[in-house]
Amino acid sequence: MANHKSAEKRIRQTERRTEVNRARISRIRSFVKKVEGAIQSGDKSAAAEAFKSAQPELMRGVSKGVLHKNTVSRKLSRLSAAIKSL
Repeated sequence: MANHKSAEKRIRQTERRTEVNRARISRIRSFVKKVEGAIQSGDKSAAAEAFKSAQPELMRGVSKGVLHKNTVSRKLSRLSAAIKSL
């Protein structure tokens, strides 16, 4: 357990940031699952629409520091390729 005021504050801040970041990652996963579901069903237009809405969410994750830029770029590239192949 923390003994200093500053350490106690850091614990409180970390807990708050963890909550926010978990919610953000969960939201991103939901958007990606919508795209993957549309790809699985074979509906190209629905997949493209879902991809358009997922793209800014993923990039927001990068700017907020919860995901790495290359990870998101790879994910977007693979989703885009899967949509094109429908």
